[in-house]
Amino acid sequence: MKILAFDLSTRQGSIAAMSDGELVAQQEWPNDRRNSAPFFRALDEIVRAYGPPQRIVVGLGPGSYTGTRIAISAAIGLQMTGAAQLSGAPSICAITPEDEFAVIGDVKRASFFFARIIHGEIAGDIELLPPDEMSRRLCQTTLPVYTSDHLPQFAGVSLRFPHAELLATRSSRNENLARTPLEPIYLRAPHITSAWAANQ
Repeated sequence: MKILAFDLSTRQGSIAAMSDGELVAQQEWPNDRRNSAPFFRALDEIVRAYGPPQRIVVGLGPGSYTGTRIAISAAIGLQMTGAAQLSGAPSICAITPEDEFAVIGDVKRASFFFARIIHGEIAGDIELLPPDEMSRRLCQTTLPVYTSDHLPQFAGVSLRFPHAELLATRSSRNENLARTPLEPIYLRAPHITSAWAANQ
């Protein structure tokens, strides 16, 4: 089976193609949500070189909503040109091939998420914690902890980004997949400011 996977949930974009379980192409680049050209260039190069995929796997975050929405839209558009299966998986599960680890990230508004990953799946709920509680949680855990954000305030946390190759590999075993309709993993309700009425 030809599998194409990509992730735009962090500041490093990643795309990978696999054929019958073998990695045939991968690219990574600095991901700027204001400029999607490197992603679409990589996507075009790989599809031209290896043909249309039979399965498309998208990283769903949590992370950049803008990047994740772009990835989902691109996957849907690519699927419409063929008959590929379309699925998604949490990006944080594809940070490392280790069996058990934790991932933290900045959720803004003075809060952070903590997620425990076991065998490529999120174990339990993703917790939202204020800085002091996150520091206590990190002191208590014996797991390796990773983040894709710049979080120097938390000691012992390693910087690591999702790998499209891991998304593709795990999808071939049907692990932790979400089916259509796909949407980003939201950790809280979107913060919306009502527009002022035109005539006050």
